[in-house]
Amino acid sequence: MTPHGHFNWNELVTRDAERVKRFYQEQIGWSYEGRPMPGGGTYWVATMDGTPVAGIYEVSGPEFAAMPDNWMPYLAVDDVDARVAKAVAAGVKLVKPIFEIPDVGRLAVLILPGGASMGWITPASSQG
Repeated sequence: MTPHGHFNWNELVTRDAERVKRFYQEQIGWSYEGRPMPGGGTYWVATMDGTPVAGIYEVSGPEFAAMPDNWMPYLAVDDVDARVAKAVAAGVKLVKPIFEIPDVGRLAVLILPGGASMGWITPASSQG
């Protein structure tokens, strides 16, 4: 379990998952496990020595044309609902409603003051 305030996960959003996977496999030594995503596509879990280290997923379509590949960090928080409510009251933009991924946790994607994007997660292992 990742403690509150520590980075929990990183995922790369790309338009060319195969190119990115090949790069990190050749340069870092990552292996990959594919998992189906709701609505289609594959979420690639990068592993190092059998341990999950990051996620990669591909986006397509004109709405992503101007978006460069980018990493999204997820910060573990003790109560994503309460923390997001407090952050939104302080001017943070919630990109989409808080959502849950079974066996992963409750997540939120935020745009922070200054424009940086970040995810917050209450990991499933810390939910009672």
